[in-house]
Amino acid sequence: MSSFSARFVVLDGAWGTQLLAQGATPNECLDAWNVTRPERVLALARAYVEAGSAIILTNTFGANRLALAQHGLEAQVRALNRAGAMLSRQAAQGRARVFGSIGPSRKKWGEVSESELLAAFREQAEALAEGGVDGLVLETMGDLREALIALEAARSTGLPVVACMSFHGADDTAADGTTPEQAARAFAEAGAFAVGANCGRGVAHHVAIARRLRSATALPVWIKPNAGVPRWQAGRWTYPEGVAAFAAHLPALLEAGATFIGGCCGFGAELIHVLASL
Repeated sequence: MSSFSARFVVLDGAWGTQLLAQGATPNECLDAWNVTRPERVLALARAYVEAGSAIILTNTFGANRLALAQHGLEAQVRALNRAGAMLSRQAAQGRARVFGSIGPSRKKWGEVSESELLAAFREQAEALAEGGVDGLVLETMGDLREALIALEAARSTGLPVVACMSFHGADDTAADGTTPEQAARAFAEAGAFAVGANCGRGVAHHVAIARRLRSATALPVWIKPNAGVPRWQAGRWTYPEGVAAFAAHLPALLEAGATFIGGCCGFGAELIHVLASL
């Protein structure tokens, strides 16, 4: 098992942007790679384990029924999630724990009923649990109501659940206006194992977010910043911040209360190697 630092637990880096760098297209269903190109997914998971991740995720961010329907793949929910879980477990080989990634439904509030959301998230969470994950992570949530429904569904598996939102709006709010403090309190009350933030902006931005989450709860704080705000250049997304910028802000991130730390969009195994060596 990768070491759990006395100061923080090393997570993994991005999945989507790393698979895009390996030839996936922006409109492609990356979760389908769990069955169509499993060797690429396995290689990425192994790269994170070799770099020193104590926890790696699964390539299942968009593998709920509602999101997969955009690609005509809603019938493959269980197959894609179980395959994603098993690939990450194969890579972990007992050296890291595996947490299943659950992203948003990609539906606007009101486009589907609460019962439909609950069923979709429960179906995905159960499939990930069947695949043998050690925990579940709600990632990049922008609507607190949807996040709480996803949290209820994920907790029904009996696994620990980390609940994260993306705070990149005015005054560091989520897309629906939720503040970090409101999210932390709501997730804690609903039984989350840890609360957190990921995606959106870079590490300096997430220092303030971590501090605000910590001020509202005693639960562990999970932080995965982007490599800065993405820019569309020459037909692809680019990221302005690198590993050195992240490392420079790590002391402040720890002081702010982050206990689980990794990278989101734009960061790969290089960042994890640096974090694991500190």
